[in-house]
Amino acid sequence: MTNMKLLICTDGSAQAENAVRFGGMIAGKSQAEATILAITEKPGEEDAVFESLRRAQQMLKEHGVDAEVITKAGEPIEEIVKRTDETSYDLVVIGAVRKGTRGPFLMSAKAYKIIKAVAPPVLVVIGDRETIKRILVCSGGEKYIDRAVQFSGAIARAAGASVTLFHVMAEPPAVYTDLIKMEEDVNLLLHSSSGLGENLRREKESLEGMGVQAEVRLRHGLVISEVFKEIRRGDYDLVVTGSSPEGGNLRSYIMGNITREIVNRAECPVLVVRGGEEPAGITRSLRGFFTHAFGHSKEEGDRE
Repeated sequence: MTNMKLLICTDGSAQAENAVRFGGMIAGKSQAEATILAITEKPGEEDAVFESLRRAQQMLKEHGVDAEVITKAGEPIEEIVKRTDETSYDLVVIGAVRKGTRGPFLMSAKAYKIIKAVAPPVLVVIGDRETIKRILVCSGGEKYIDRAVQFSGAIARAAGASVTLFHVMAEPPAVYTDLIKMEEDVNLLLHSSSGLGENLRREKESLEGMGVQAEVRLRHGLVISEVFKEIRRGDYDLVVTGSSPEGGNLRSYIMGNITREIVNRAECPVLVVRGGEEPAGITRSLRGFFTHAFGHSKEEGDRE
């Protein structure tokens, strides 16, 4: 048996405790191994971080998780990257808060840098969600999102959650009203021979094969606008999106404008899952987790 391994990071802040709580739910429901990495960035913070660490251990114990504890003093991003280099984790969990109220990117710069710098998928915990019942996967309709679908399915299966695969198509001219109606007929699209229909059908069948309730929703218009309309309408506990390696270099990842905007503006946790190549240790661990949980192995996602 190969358990999923989580690295849950805390700096003693209130939002970091929300991250511990949400990460603890995932670890407990999926019977994952968890490590709490407590980082003291400035002198004089030791007492606050130690107290936060004590509460973090208690939170995880409430979910049946006996976590390993590691304390470090230094720059948080460097310490998190160093730790993920030393040990293969399947998921890194961090808390994030918005800084200020102006400008296009309001999320803490540290959150962006961690997402781009570490190899494993990153769960950015925004706000304080107490359940994992509804998961939204922002599907680009391409194979690069396959790993995100698999990861979402693993979490959904463990948590008893449902998954919505959401895809936004470009708005065609008004004269094509009938085309819009046809393309928004999910059943028609899923049974078509189009590349989009085949990919969405495969994603849906993959989730259902895991025993996860899944549905596909389509919209026309501006991607970001439609994504946030759906997030508000569906009251989702977790939003899942993708990123890809930059030039094959695992030390740098392309978030893309869509992923960046989702991380920046969402009011709930956001999971960023890599497309493309993954380190061998993570690939083996995830494959083992899927095999143990679902009785069969899933294929790795294709490069974007």
